[in-house]
Amino acid sequence: MTALPDPHYQAEFYADTPIKRLIAWFVDALVIFALTFAVAILTIGLGFFIFFGLFMVLGFAYRVVTLANGSATWGMRLVAIEMRTADGARFSLLPAFLHTLGYSVSIGMPLLQLISIVLMLTTERRQGLTDMVLGTVAINRAA
Repeated sequence: MTALPDPHYQAEFYADTPIKRLIAWFVDALVIFALTFAVAILTIGLGFFIFFGLFMVLGFAYRVVTLANGSATWGMRLVAIEMRTADGARFSLLPAFLHTLGYSVSIGMPLLQLISIVLMLTTERRQGLTDMVLGTVAINRAA
């Protein structure tokens, strides 16, 4: 049993979440890029020499902090979705960290990312690979 909305009787919670996650991903990437660019400038240009590493570290921190403080990144908030644990609770620091770690591993391995995308498009709750492992889910925010 789970406290998450039933995908058969409450399908509206899962409607369009894969496309919303994609839009949120692009928005978050732009936010992270802007943060990384600002930090690179603030380091008197030295940050540009390690831009990719800085982007990865700031991206990880951004995802953990925003997920832990609102159960959604800024991009997710824009498209009105949020993450929930298997018991229906909003994310706290540990699930935010574990979800971000799983996301980081899968983004670094194209085959895992492809599997995750296929799962999001085919499973009842539209869960990606990390979501399946952790029992988490992205749902539409209640109006």
